[in-house]
Amino acid sequence: MKDDNAHQAHRDKLGRPLRDLRISLTDRCNFRCRYCMPREKFGPDYAFLSNDEILTIDEIVRVTGLLAKLGVEKVRLTGGEPLLRRDIADIIARITEIEGIEDIALTTNGSLLTAKRAKSLADAGLKRITISLDAMNESIFQGVNDVGFPVHRVLKAIAAAQDAGLEPVKVNMVVRRGLNESEILPMAEYFRGTGAVLRFIEYMDVGTTNGWQLQDVISAQEIFRTIDAKFPLVATEARTPGEVATRFRYADGQGEIGIIHSVSKPFCGTCNRLRLTAEGDLFTCLFAARGFPLRSRLRDGTGDDELLQILGEVWLTRSDRYSELRTKQTANLPRIEMSRIGG
Repeated sequence: MKDDNAHQAHRDKLGRPLRDLRISLTDRCNFRCRYCMPREKFGPDYAFLSNDEILTIDEIVRVTGLLAKLGVEKVRLTGGEPLLRRDIADIIARITEIEGIEDIALTTNGSLLTAKRAKSLADAGLKRITISLDAMNESIFQGVNDVGFPVHRVLKAIAAAQDAGLEPVKVNMVVRRGLNESEILPMAEYFRGTGAVLRFIEYMDVGTTNGWQLQDVISAQEIFRTIDAKFPLVATEARTPGEVATRFRYADGQGEIGIIHSVSKPFCGTCNRLRLTAEGDLFTCLFAARGFPLRSRLRDGTGDDELLQILGEVWLTRSDRYSELRTKQTANLPRIEMSRIGG
């Protein structure tokens, strides 16, 4: 990791350094998960971005390269579903060539991750992968993704990622009361001892179309107690600064889990993430209503020096801490949808 002194000039108003960049490659997804892209809001008539509205490879690489000069070390590619982007291997290969980028990861629903594709992504330079799976029970999982996609195909994608050397594979489970909390233990039991790291995520109020209510949140403490009662857990230190998941290892040595508690125990104070949407807007918070538009500047001849100054100002003036300030009132304010900002 870079010397922390390199980040001194690029800390936001709360003293947080810029280290992570999350890039949404597309706003489209082939799932209609209820907590992200509910079908009644994202139906056949929904206006997704057109091809010319989405950033090109060159534009993505240009922004990433400039942000690396400001301290970005880690890049995560998201969506929508990023594997819908056919040029994703080329994007990965280009980003790995950027000086200062030490790690590149991907978050996917796994539906398009074949063994061949997993190998091509690893060969391009992908270091890590996170695959979403919200239940082991077939009817519950298909009810969540709302397109009838089966559990066994996600498990096959996880195995393909492991075979391609993208280990440890992380498996994300969003837990929502009344939907899949019964699957906490079955998920934990299945992935124990497999080498995959299961991460439980509190249901968050990203966007405004998923009908979020505080009473639907299964807290990190509830999740911990449920697992610990059957499989005793031991707290483990974070691997990197700003890590969002609280880590625990199984006392019997059968691996580890993570719990992401953005609602019950916000981690705004250590958040070092900047987000770039598929259409080229920069967001300084997952729960923001507005971003800083870059696409027009990327296409109007604005030079790198001016862009670098703009990017620096976006971070230097950042003061977001939505999760720490969350109330019933703020939860009803407009926010960008998860499918656009990428989580």
